[in-house]
Parts: sequence; C-alpha cells; structure tokens
Amino acid sequence: MQNVWKWRYFYLLLAPTVIYFIVFSYIPFYGVVIAFKNFQPFLGIWDSPWIGWKNFETMFTSVKFPELLRNTLLISLYRLIFGFPVPILFALLLNEVRIVWFKRTIQTITYFPHFLSWVVFGGIVFNVIGPSGIINLVLDKLGMETVNLAANPDVFRPLVVVTGILKEFGWAAIIYLAALTGIDPHLYEAVKVDGASKLRQIWHITLPGIRPMIAMLLILQLASILDAGFEQILILSNPVVYGVGDIIDTYVYRVGLLESNYGLATAVGLFKGVIAAILIVTANHIIRRTGEKSLW
Repeated sequence: MQNVWKWRYFYLLLAPTVIYFIVFSYIPFYGVVIAFKNFQPFLGIWDSPWIGWKNFETMFTSVKFPELLRNTLLISLYRLIFGFPVPILFALLLNEVRIVWFKRTIQTITYFPHFLSWVVFGGIVFNVIGPSGIINLVLDKLGMETVNLAANPDVFRPLVVVTGILKEFGWAAIIYLAALTGIDPHLYEAVKVDGASKLRQIWHITLPGIRPMIAMLLILQLASILDAGFEQILILSNPVVYGVGDIIDTYVYRVGLLESNYGLATAVGLFKGVIAAILIVTANHIIRRTGEKSLW
C-alpha cells in the first residue's frame, strides 16, 4: 500500500491517458456487433435484428470491393516505398548542417505543414494545381494549353503521395533527429582518425545508430497499410478519379454516413482492423527474428 501511495502522482499523470483509451478505444468495441446486425437506429444496437455474416457476404461479393482494396493497397505501398525514406534522408542531411539558426529555420519550415488540417492544406494544393490554379495561370500566360491535374486519374495517385510527403516529412524527421542525438560522438572521431569519408561515417555509424528506430516505425507503417489517408483522399478526390482514388475509408464514409448503411460500413471497417492487427503482429515477429528491437 505504501508503494502505491508513493507513486500516486505518477498514476495521476497516467490517468488521463488511460481514461482516453478506455473511452475512445475500448468502449467503442461494443459497436462492432453492428457488423453482424441489420442496425436500426431507433431500436438501438442490442435490439436490432441479427443477420450473421450477411454484411460480410455483401462486402466480399460487391463488384466495388476489389477496386477499393486495390486502390488502398497501391496508395499505401506508394507511400511506404517513396514516403518512408524521405524523413530519414532529410534527418541525415539536416544533421550535417552546422549553422544552428539555419538548421532551426529549415526544420521549422518543414514541419509547419503538419499542423495544418487537410482542409487547409488541400485548399493550398488546389490553388496550385486546380483549373484556376497557379500552374494553369502560368501556362495560360505562356500561351500553352491548360491542364486540370485535380481531375486527371493518371496523376491522382502520385499527387496523393507527393502531397502526403510534403505535409508530413518534416514532422516525421523529428523522431530520427532525436535518435541521432543519442549516437556517441566519439565514434565519429574514431572513424575520422581511420580516414573514413562522410558517406562512410553515415553508412557505418549514423544509420546503424538509428536502425532500431527505423525498424520500429516500419512496423507501425506496415500495420497501417490499409490506412491510405482518409482525410487527404476525401479532400483531394472527386467522382472523376474514384476509379483510382476511392479507398476503403472513403467508401465506409459514404456507405455508413451518407447512405446510412451502418452494418455494411462496420463490416468493412472491422475487416480492415483485423487485417491491420495481423500485419502488425507479423511485422513485429519478422523484425524480432532479424535481431532488431521490436514493439513487444
């Protein structure tokens, strides 16, 4: 009892976080049963009739589902392949800057977009690539044919990946910069004595020093492979690009909230959650088998 009382302030600080996850992460699990019911709001969750796996059958037999799964996986893979290395490279480059005020200025400018909502950032993007955006204004002044990049299915996925990188790479680099501060400076002095070049120092000292952090963030990234960016896609997409840009989350939004088909939307969301859980466990197991530090 004395030990519990000794750590009372620690428990007090921990309480808001625990309450948050209980209220917003665990209590909502009760609503998962909607996936197995013909949910009727006036009857409530428990009194709505059970329909078993019918919502899942509707989901898997829908002609829309393969397209949604393909778009979600492709966009997420593009984010992983092209977006994941960018914060690492940026952190390595910024770590070599020795002018403190310049380093802080660049870091502030690059992570500022993270604090903008996708509504604001998406508006900025449309002011650049939209029909009356900066690009078309320049093309029109030069006497060239204008283009509507916002309604071009061929460039929608690259647009999603590029804008996602621009918005988040500065903020994501903070974690790697923090990890870089934990590397012993004497290691660099030792390899300098041996005549190692800057690239050799990065390859043999810097990258191994942040490798555990890279592995951990890679696990989290793989776990969210089906999270292709709901807010971003919702803001940037339009019916013209649904064939290449409609993902599981936007489909759940339209079916669940706009069409009031709560059972089907919950079934799709539950499917995505189960796949995400399998992926994070698998990725964590693989990382642990390779000898790197895992989540558990």
